[in-house]
Amino acid sequence: MTAIEKLEARVDRLETRTAIEELATNYAVACDEHDISKLQNLFTEDAVFKSPSSFLHSTGREAITTMFIEVLKTRGPGYHWTHDLIVEFDDDPDTARGTVYSHAETTPAGVVSIAAMKYKDKYRRESGVWYFSERELHFFYYVPINEYVDTLNQEDRLTVGGDKRPADFPESSPSWKDFDKTYK
Repeated sequence: MTAIEKLEARVDRLETRTAIEELATNYAVACDEHDISKLQNLFTEDAVFKSPSSFLHSTGREAITTMFIEVLKTRGPGYHWTHDLIVEFDDDPDTARGTVYSHAETTPAGVVSIAAMKYKDKYRRESGVWYFSERELHFFYYVPINEYVDTLNQEDRLTVGGDKRPADFPESSPSWKDFDKTYK
């Protein structure tokens, strides 16, 4: 690889990182504004959206769109915030992986709730545009706001339709388990 080719590859990675940051932000904006057209256009045709808790799961852009329409029907105002983004580049310059940490204040079925999430993403560039090819949503917590203080140190921190479920992370992560085994 020549010096110019190396420079072009470095510039492409910088531009890719910015495009992926904007992709994650546009997802939050689309969810908050109930902008189905914008939301739909963030995913590849064959994209997968899933969560370990099976709270959400769909394959294909159309199915993901339908899933979000159903979810957003039950929601009033919501405010999604993206925080930390880690992008890992693949050998293929048109694919990447990433992790996005975020939180949301939402109103499912009129119940003011708060959530902290981690998205494990796969991205693909098609015709020069970056899309989600896979988005896996992990909840640290998702609880009614009035239960937040009492719930944060409990295992069942995921409230779905009134049912309490174990949170998706961090207790399930290999490093958490190794730490507990080694140091507790």
